[in-house]
Amino acid sequence: MPYYESVFIARQDVSASAAEALADKFADLLKTNGGTVAKREYWGLRPLAYRIKKNKKGHYFLFNLEAPPQAVQEMERNMRLNEDILRYLTLGIDEIDEAPSVMMQNRGRRDEENGDRRPSSSPRPAPREASSSTPDESPDKPQDETKAEESSEGGEEAPKKKTAPESSEESAAKNEDNEDAGDNEDTKDAAEETATEESNGQDESGEDAS
Repeated sequence: MPYYESVFIARQDVSASAAEALADKFADLLKTNGGTVAKREYWGLRPLAYRIKKNKKGHYFLFNLEAPPQAVQEMERNMRLNEDILRYLTLGIDEIDEAPSVMMQNRGRRDEENGDRRPSSSPRPAPREASSSTPDESPDKPQDETKAEESSEGGEEAPKKKTAPESSEESAAKNEDNEDAGDNEDTKDAAEETATEESNGQDESGEDAS
């Protein structure tokens, strides 16, 4: 019997399992008409070279057949009538190559490369707890209270408040008060000297009379 190589494409809307069911259906049809499927490959969902019936992708299948021409014609007729099949092509070949096709070899190579590029999952380090700069400082207390406590414990005096500078009127009033106090002291000293002199004079007069 002659050998054939057939490739057909199922539309992208069907699932992979439904596409496999279609391939099983065509394989059973070939067996019914006296043919066999020597090799079968599923190339996966691949992008199309151009859009076909609003489909940008399709499920690709490869059959290597050993069947009479009537069986191949019946298979192609069923593919043409099936709405889930976008395209098909069957060619005669001299012999069946049992090795995987170029498409399957490239697909396996891509899978290996993608597996090598996947990063290994490493455990994340545990988050560190925030540590305060001073051990006695509690998070509930504000910074101002903490600083005040530190200054009192260390024996440091709190900074003195600066007094506002005196105004010119206040300084003038203070100067007048100081001058009045000085005048009063001078008057008091003069009165005391006068009283002393008078008492001395009386003493001298008494002595002269005697």
